[in-house]
Amino acid sequence: MARALMIQGAGSDVGKSLIVAGLARAFVRRGLRVLPFKPQNMSNNAAVTVDGGEIGRAQALQALAAGVEPHTDMNPVLLKPETDVGAQVIVQGKRIATARAREYAAMKPSLMGAVLESFERLKARADLVLVEGAGSPAEVNLRNADIANMGFARKADVPVVLVGDIDRGGVIAQLVGIKAVIDPDDAAMIQGFVINKFRGDPTLFDDGYKLIEKKTAWRGFGVLPWFARAGELPAEDALGLSDARKPGQCKIACLALSRIANFDDLDPLKLEPGVDLVMVRPGEAIPGDVRLVIIPGSKSTRGDLAFLRAQGWDIDLLAHHRRGGQVLGLCGGYQMLGRSVTDPDGIEGPAGDTPGLGLLDVETVMSSEKTLTRVAAVHAATDQPIEAYEIHIGRTDGPDRARPFAKLNGEPEGAISRDGRVQGSYLHGLFTSDEFRKAFLAKLDIPAGDEPYHARVESALDALADHIEGHLDVEGLLALARQSLGQARPFGFAARKSEA
Repeated sequence: MARALMIQGAGSDVGKSLIVAGLARAFVRRGLRVLPFKPQNMSNNAAVTVDGGEIGRAQALQALAAGVEPHTDMNPVLLKPETDVGAQVIVQGKRIATARAREYAAMKPSLMGAVLESFERLKARADLVLVEGAGSPAEVNLRNADIANMGFARKADVPVVLVGDIDRGGVIAQLVGIKAVIDPDDAAMIQGFVINKFRGDPTLFDDGYKLIEKKTAWRGFGVLPWFARAGELPAEDALGLSDARKPGQCKIACLALSRIANFDDLDPLKLEPGVDLVMVRPGEAIPGDVRLVIIPGSKSTRGDLAFLRAQGWDIDLLAHHRRGGQVLGLCGGYQMLGRSVTDPDGIEGPAGDTPGLGLLDVETVMSSEKTLTRVAAVHAATDQPIEAYEIHIGRTDGPDRARPFAKLNGEPEGAISRDGRVQGSYLHGLFTSDEFRKAFLAKLDIPAGDEPYHARVESALDALADHIEGHLDVEGLLALARQSLGQARPFGFAARKSEA
């Protein structure tokens, strides 16, 4: 039976995901079979798994760091926000409901069974399970039904290390304050802490580090300096999207939609030396000198169509097209480019019909059936292979489908406008295919680099593991991991599933 260790955070975006990925790579290099696990995640950046489900992108990256295929057990509960108050609920890879925040709070106790069931299966296959928390255990108002942090740690008997982000300031108060506000039995699960994202001379924090140890009675496992290559690894949170600006290079713009999804499609372009990737934020105009505008995926196509128009981006897109510019829509962005998006059953919100941008002669009808699969396609214009995945609802058809973006099992995929300057596709992750990416950029007169994308990600993961090995007590963290005593019990969702 595997040992387990849980990495929780003093807040969101403190670096838990990357620390788990770096530790996974470090422990794999010691000859251990490591599997990542996150009980509950909230992200619209999802990955398709080997068993045909979906999980958070961070767990897919952690699986890559561990040298294993991503599996739905690695993230048994995934929430995909569709509105400010509601989200799609994915359990063990499959959508079971769309729920508002209060409705989901009532559902959570029944989901602990599925969480523990997945955790037990991972333990049976691993030497070590590295668990990532969500948000912060300081959110004591959510503790009663918690399945993501201390609720899971207590139920599964997994020791916890808490990560604080010093770059934001206030890290002493964050860590000491958590000890003060959480239940004493929860606090007893926390065995130590890590200070992350330090810039400058770490010895200047010696007194603060000792103060945290004294006030909490938790062991410090080290101060981790800022990892400069973090931007080369896929980000899970849209808040982490940043402009990798390269002035003087060819501009490609991407619209930062309110419900942007699967934005890791942009990662290979961001790393291209000849590309200046511009994230167009709300309230900003699309620059007039871009070669290509990308409308990315969205968790709420009709909602983001309204958002896009509210920013005036529809007018900018038409002007860009009139100037001879190119437009690429991916998944939800592809649907927006058509004449209309119809949702007769209210799958994404109130039932109805929304006019599209009209740049492609196609129409989309939403349905409850979800396409969720890995695919191998061929780019129609260049005959270059594309390794990708589909994760969408809705069917798109119309005259422009006669000019497909790609061929998928011999069938047309996507659409291209009559003038060839507007393209749409349901293929996610397409730019990770090096030869396709080079050919696509060449048609925009943009030179591509020589380094394969996956090789660069692997290099960054190795560098992350080296970085962690050099600054944290990795052997101490491994020694802290223990065999958990908690066992999955047949209640809640797991029980209903087995009875069905």
